[in-house]
Amino acid sequence: MRFMKRIALVLLTILHVSSTAAIAQSSEGLLTDIERWTELAERAENIVDRGRGDDRTFDILRGNIARYRAEFEAARDLNSDRIAALREQITALGPLPTAEGAPPEPEDVAAQRAALTEQLNQLLVPVQRAEAEFVRANALIAQIDQIIRDRRTQRLLTVSPTPLNPTYWPTAAADLTRAVAEVWFENPVRGSQRSITELRETLPIVLLLALVGLVLIARGRRWALAVVCGLRGLQSQGFGLWHFLASLLRMVLPFGGIMALTYAVILTDFFGTQGNALLLQVAYLSGAMLGVRWVSEHVFAADEADALIRLPEEKRIAALLQIGIITTMVVAASLIASLLPLGAPAAASEAVLMFPIFLVLCIALFRFGRILRGFDPRPETPDDSVEFRPSTFRRIVRAAGLGAILVALASPILVAAGYYNAAQSLLAPYTMTLAILGLVMTLQRITADLYGGITGRGAQARETLMPVLFGIILLLCSMPPLALIWGASPTDLTELFAAFGRGFSVGETRISPTDFFAFALIFVIGYTLTRLVQSALRGNVLPKTKIDIGGQNAIVSGVGYIGIFLAALAAISGAGLDLSSIAIVAGALSVGIGFGLQNIVSNFVSGIILLIERPISEGDWIEVGGEMGYVRDISVRSTRIETFARTDVIIPNADLVSGAVTNYTRGNTVGRLIVPVGVAYGTDTRRVHVILQEIVEAQPLVLAKPAPSVVFLNFGADALEFEIRCFLRDVNWVMSVKSEVNHLIAARFAEEGIEIPFAQRDIWLRNPEALKPEPTTPVGKFDGRSTPE
Repeated sequence: MRFMKRIALVLLTILHVSSTAAIAQSSEGLLTDIERWTELAERAENIVDRGRGDDRTFDILRGNIARYRAEFEAARDLNSDRIAALREQITALGPLPTAEGAPPEPEDVAAQRAALTEQLNQLLVPVQRAEAEFVRANALIAQIDQIIRDRRTQRLLTVSPTPLNPTYWPTAAADLTRAVAEVWFENPVRGSQRSITELRETLPIVLLLALVGLVLIARGRRWALAVVCGLRGLQSQGFGLWHFLASLLRMVLPFGGIMALTYAVILTDFFGTQGNALLLQVAYLSGAMLGVRWVSEHVFAADEADALIRLPEEKRIAALLQIGIITTMVVAASLIASLLPLGAPAAASEAVLMFPIFLVLCIALFRFGRILRGFDPRPETPDDSVEFRPSTFRRIVRAAGLGAILVALASPILVAAGYYNAAQSLLAPYTMTLAILGLVMTLQRITADLYGGITGRGAQARETLMPVLFGIILLLCSMPPLALIWGASPTDLTELFAAFGRGFSVGETRISPTDFFAFALIFVIGYTLTRLVQSALRGNVLPKTKIDIGGQNAIVSGVGYIGIFLAALAAISGAGLDLSSIAIVAGALSVGIGFGLQNIVSNFVSGIILLIERPISEGDWIEVGGEMGYVRDISVRSTRIETFARTDVIIPNADLVSGAVTNYTRGNTVGRLIVPVGVAYGTDTRRVHVILQEIVEAQPLVLAKPAPSVVFLNFGADALEFEIRCFLRDVNWVMSVKSEVNHLIAARFAEEGIEIPFAQRDIWLRNPEALKPEPTTPVGKFDGRSTPE
């Protein structure tokens, strides 16, 4: 026995040494990174404490820290499976003997516990270190972000010299002239022999590019319009996508001409590096202008069927004009902002040069805002019988117009007051926001027409739900660009995405988007498999058995519930969610169910009982709670009954389980029919009995066993009362059989001279003395009813 214990100890020692070596090897790289990280963190802490360094320095520092933070976040799950296994092994050894006088733990168990505990501690060291350094890196990033935000706020509220002061105007003009001269005289070899020689070598390419560019600029739009007109017939066939793609040529062809002409000028080597950069910027800005024009022509299309914002013709032309002025001013402002720093300008020069551009831009934006503010999609000849309800789209367009008016009024005032940075941070983002929203609307229409072309629904697809879904997706995709436009930095978005990727905590469980998508994917797969199994059972397997339709539906429904439950469990397990962490939430929900949802739970449990016991099935003729009809559907909460009046009655399942239910067709369709018959007093009752017996036995749906019978029931107040009692093969035809029997009875009684009596009543006057003639009218007195003599 001791020998076996020694062998066990040796094996545990070998396992412990090998595990320690593996742990050390796996954490060696992490420890090396931590040493480098410590140096970076100490340097970052010194820079943050002093608050020195430009924005670029802080951006670089933040990027390095964020990279280490991502590594530490990944290291928090280092050897997680091995740690969980070791903890389970230690738990399996049982609790330590802590009571006084308790026998000591066996030697081999104690040795195994010590080895496992040491391995666990060694595995936890790098994980705990990574957790601590992750918190440190996260705190440093938060401090750097706060410093950058404070600096941006300070720059935004900085007061610059007012451009309305005439003393700054000559200086601003001189600075602009000096910047233009810097670009013009940048190339010192212009006009030299070497330059002329190089120009001769590239002259064919330059002329070809210039010719192509001029032709595309002059004729490209007409060619695009010709293509659009040629494809206009496809629009009626549901291929509106081709119309949009062809309309892109109105932007692409002129932009290609501008780029060809720009590269032709660059190849001449007429300008220097800064001049060529400005030429490329002019080309890109021209492309942006064409893009804005393309979007505006779709948003304010001349054809009302294609217009996204329908305006009268004069307002539509005015809106396009104001958009052209706004884009021209934006391009001019961008060129001045890029050109002016080349001349080492004064502090007030940019504000002075930008103020006239801002003023023209704000006037155009104000007029454009008024056009949007007056947007009203109601028809010119409204129908008074239909109440007009403003749509959400109308509210959004009018709100955008109001915002444009407010921005157009506030921006010049801010510039005149010296808050040039604040005005620039307000005016430019708002105009670009309007352009992006217009682009989103245009792309939504393109996706709607693409969907209409695929489904064959054509223009009708624009009114379906799918375009709304496409619009929501496009809006979500436009959120990051809009955030960047309004001042958010790429690091802010990176931090937001990182926080979103880390997820949120529920108890001790962290739920990340990856876990959510894994849960959704596994559940969808399980749900799909469940539906496939149900379809196979309903269509192929169960119809070949002897189970009735109600039992088949019960089996299919039960498989569906079990499959969905198993799919949910598999999704929770596959996503790595700990069910024990939501036990408190489940307990709270159970209390809420017990108090607020007890009726729903009762109906749900009753529905399961109905599906298992099957006291009723679909197609049964039942009567419950005064309602009679056929069972058409049994769900987990309620049962739908179709009455003979062709109306649906929803019965809670609890009423079917706890109440009295009459099922006329359960098990078989045999049912009883009773037909009451009355004959006059003095009629031969035996003859009546024979006639009724012949009539009922002649009915094909009446069963011979048990045989039908005729009963002389009562001596009634008005007739001799008989009853025909029989059983039908199919009780569903009870009313038809009863009607036919009554017709035959009436015909036979007429032939036999048998009278069917009706109720007779004798009237007895209790006080006959009350019926006396009215007193006669005295002679000579006219009472209005007799003729005076």
